[in-house]
Amino acid sequence: MDDIWRMIETAIPFVQRSGLQVLELRPGYVKLRMPFDGNQNHVGSMYAGALFTLGEIPGGALCYATFDPRKYFPLAKEMTIRYRKRVTTDAFIEAGLSQEEIHRIQGDLDTHGKADFVVEADIQDTSGEPVASVRGLYQIRAATL
Repeated sequence: MDDIWRMIETAIPFVQRSGLQVLELRPGYVKLRMPFDGNQNHVGSMYAGALFTLGEIPGGALCYATFDPRKYFPLAKEMTIRYRKRVTTDAFIEAGLSQEEIHRIQGDLDTHGKADFVVEADIQDTSGEPVASVRGLYQIRAATL
């Protein structure tokens, strides 16, 4: 799991430059942090692209933490974000997959070599207040497809 943790933080140069950090990672669950420092925009709040990145990464992180990364890889198919409030602190997101969803996905992978899944979550500031809502449609594919 340590290799997956490092990969999430460093495999994509843009994500590495943003300073995104994995706080918790286990099968079916991820918690991430985007630092405020270095990700400010022209009006002194967190850049919308940094928040979008924080909202997009959980789908891939859940894939790698839950399914065999030697056999499968994730793709983002569709992403929506609703910005609710300016962010002037670090931002956090928690996302998960239920055991039922994990079993459904694995069944689709075994049968079709790919599976779609949805992640919905709120991005929060350090006080725990929701500052954005995200919904991502992802696809997991077998490496041999």
